[in-house]
Amino acid sequence: MATFQISDTVGEIVRDRPSLSRLFEQAKVDYCCGGKKTLDEACRKQGIDPQTFLTQLEAIANPTQDSEITVANLSLTELADHIEYTHHAYLHSELPRLEKMVAKVAAVHGEKEPRLYQIKDIFIAVSQELETHLQKEEKILFPMIRQLESSATVPSFHCGTIANPIHQMEFEHDEAGIALGQLRQLTDNYTAPDWACNTYRAMLDGLLNFEQDMHQHIHKENNVLFPKAIALEQVKANRN
Repeated sequence: MATFQISDTVGEIVRDRPSLSRLFEQAKVDYCCGGKKTLDEACRKQGIDPQTFLTQLEAIANPTQDSEITVANLSLTELADHIEYTHHAYLHSELPRLEKMVAKVAAVHGEKEPRLYQIKDIFIAVSQELETHLQKEEKILFPMIRQLESSATVPSFHCGTIANPIHQMEFEHDEAGIALGQLRQLTDNYTAPDWACNTYRAMLDGLLNFEQDMHQHIHKENNVLFPKAIALEQVKANRN
């Protein structure tokens, strides 16, 4: 269990737990250039109660473990909603943050570590592709899946069988998977060099979390939602 003190410097806290950088950023507490300030000093500078902020840090660092959702037991509509409200919401929030971070780290440290330029280009490209991908799922595929489940017969879709857009989404998942592999390789498995600043370390932590969320996200779609939707369409088609 992580335990912090208001006498700890903000730089030390983020160095040891890079994922906490999100809370510092939301509170506009400088953990990079102002990393030598104690948590008490940094919070008071922003007009934040140090003890309240400390409690928030502890809650994030030591989350309550809720029982995992068994996605296989969800209906198609429930699973589509779950994916949209968790993984899609995460990406809509996190992609812009990470885009700014990879651009900043590349601009500051790219001459010393040229691979940062590649990391920036790959991430921004996959981020833009994902934004379009999410819109396709939210505006087209997921409504089709919900309609399929709620209808007594197979609806007449503009694209024919529901497998057609699903296969396109799976192809785009494969493309995203390639980009994730490239990012892991270029970052040495998200390992920070000894000289890395806190923003650099926070970027790597963010990219690692992005990869982990994408793995869960794609798994739930490719291995659960999509096969169940195709199977349900076939079952209803056979009834007609």
